[in-house]
Amino acid sequence: LASRAGFPRATMGKNKTKTKKFAETKRILNPKEARVDKSGQKRKKKRDDAPDVKHVEATSSSLFFKHNSALGPPYSVLVDTNFINFSIKNKIDLVKGMMDCLYAQCVPHVTDCVMAELEKLGQKYRVALRVAKDPR
Repeated sequence: LASRAGFPRATMGKNKTKTKKFAETKRILNPKEARVDKSGQKRKKKRDDAPDVKHVEATSSSLFFKHNSALGPPYSVLVDTNFINFSIKNKIDLVKGMMDCLYAQCVPHVTDCVMAELEKLGQKYRVALRVAKDPR
């Protein structure tokens, strides 16, 4: 009825004619801004030809075990959902892959919340749930 009386028809959504187009507007610099010269041209930043080079001594990774003497095999590895899914996707056995990576005996620990998350994900992740329930 509204279009018959000479009024434009009501449409859903925003009116596209009233929205400001940001890509079409030019950005105007303030003449008092620090980046602008007195002539009105924008100043370019000066770069030094020789940047300062910092030399940092490399510390040995064996010092980590010097301060943390409690770390040692068998390693307890906390396994989450992404870890299990990644191992399935790349066809890596979970326990064997950890042993190959750490070169020691590994004990995977799967928390109750990870088991609940895998159960909630449904049939798509049933293989991951079976891997998580593995008694090894």
